[in-house]
Order: sequence, then structure tokens, then C-alpha cells
Amino acid sequence: MPQAKKKDTAPPTVQYFAAVLRILREHAGLTQDELGKLMNYTGSAVSAVETCAKPPTDEFIEAAEKALDASGLLRAAIGFLRLERYPEFFQGFVQLEQEALSISSYCTQVIDGLLQTKPYADALLRSNYPPFEAEELEQLVEARMDRKALFDRKPMALIHTVIEESALRREIGGPEVMRAQLQHLVECAARPNVTIQVMPTSHAEHAGLRGTYTVLETPDHTTLVYMESHGESILVSKPNKVNELAQRYAMIRSQALGPDESVRFIEQLMGEL
Repeated sequence: MPQAKKKDTAPPTVQYFAAVLRILREHAGLTQDELGKLMNYTGSAVSAVETCAKPPTDEFIEAAEKALDASGLLRAAIGFLRLERYPEFFQGFVQLEQEALSISSYCTQVIDGLLQTKPYADALLRSNYPPFEAEELEQLVEARMDRKALFDRKPMALIHTVIEESALRREIGGPEVMRAQLQHLVECAARPNVTIQVMPTSHAEHAGLRGTYTVLETPDHTTLVYMESHGESILVSKPNKVNELAQRYAMIRSQALGPDESVRFIEQLMGEL
């Protein structure tokens, strides 16, 4: 794609960062090659960011911040740029998720994005149709990995998930990728703030048959429900509907295997791969 076209189609924050980077570089009297050397990047890498041919990574931003002594001006863009890596329909949820006191998900087809390994996420996103361009795919995978910062956030967020057995048996990426993904679930379940439960297919009739959704508790103790399908999303805030879905989630959890039994079940599946 021509550089002018890239600038026109790049997200606003990417365009703004590119402009600020160029202004600071020129103010410092540096060429792109000279700035690149100070950052341990090539001049072409600096050019790619300034022309919006490629969005800056967190590492690039930190290197530019130090090289230009930008007083936090460039570093301040990191959170906004991370947000723009997500599809537009998902950006509002990510903001809520990163601040939530608790996130409770019910997953039917695939494992929750918060709990995915990078190879699993890559294989899953590659299955999209129409397919993503290589650069977009890379950005989406990295954005999904960025969400994991929630695990180490202070104050600690409480994370609950109920996963259908069918999602655990679907070998996305092949046996090796899936085995590593299951191992990752076991490791996540060992965290004090994470609870993972399995809904076995032997429980043929249960409260979750109407589909996937996520219940969020915000910092002001408001409960919201997020639902997503085929690139469209709904955020439910009406108290009566939220209450209904929260009660349904409580029933789903009660009908699933307990946390300890679920970990043993996942370990058993690992042995079958």
C-alpha cells in the first residue's frame, strides 16, 4: 500500500504519534538514520513509523522516548495505541476489562482470549474468513497477548471462566499447540485470582446452552454483560437483563465441574494428545 494511503487509513492515534515523533526528531536535528542508530533500530524502521506504514511497538516507543528525552510525551501514547490494535467493536470491552474488579466468562467454541497462548491465538485468528493480512494478523495476536497484563494488575482482578469440553477438545493449531494451551490453563488455574471450570459434554442439558457471554464487575461495583458474535458485540447494562444473565452464569458455574476436578479433567485431556 502506498505511504500516502497508509497515512490516510491508519488509526488516528497512530497518525498522531507519527507526527509527534517526526516533530521531536526534527527538533533534535536528527535524520531518521541517526535516530534509528540511537534507538538500535534502522532508519527505515523509523521511516515506517513516521509514514504510518507500520504502527509502533511498545519497545519502539520506549526506545524513542529515551533517545529523544521526550519527558513522557511518547510513552503516554502506549495505552492508546494498544487499544487501537483491537477491532473497533471490541475496544470498548477491552477498556472495561482492564479496569474490572472481576471478569466471569462462559466459553463454548474456543478458550477465552485472556487464557490463550500465543500459538493458539495465532492459529485461531488464521482461521478467520475472509483472512487477515499478515500485518493485521500480527497486530491482533499481539493485542490479545497485551490483555494478559490484567493478571498482574494491582489491585488484583478476579477471573472466572467456564469452558465447554468441546472447546478443550478442538485441536486448534494441532496437538502440540493444544497440549501447550491446556498446560497453560492448568498453570493459570494455579493463580490465586483465577478459577477455571469445565462443563463436560456429559452434562447434556444445562443453563449455558443459549451461548457465550462475559459478566464484568466495574470499579464502582456496576455489573455489565458483554456478548459477541461474528464481529458484532452487545454490552448489556439494563439492570433486569443483567440480573437475569448473572443468575444464569451462577447456575452455569454450579452445573460445571468444580475447580479441582476441572484441572484434573484438563490434565487428562493433555494425556490424550
